Amino acid sequence: MTVTERCAGCGACLLTCPEHAIRPHGPALLVRADLCTGCLECVEICPVDAIDPTEPRRGEA
Repeated sequence: MTVTERCAGCGACLLTCPEHAIRPHGPALLVRADLCTGCLECVEICPVDAIDPTEPRRGEA
């Protein structure tokens, strides 16, 4: 998962992530791959489609 430049900074993904894998990182947000389980709840909740789920999720290759 990657938070793209389309992010509006609303914080919906921060509040939705059950693993707390999305963290503030300077002016942007960072998805911690070591915590992300790939549930895609952040992708579903993002109002501006700023989260790119195309990277392999933990346990996939």
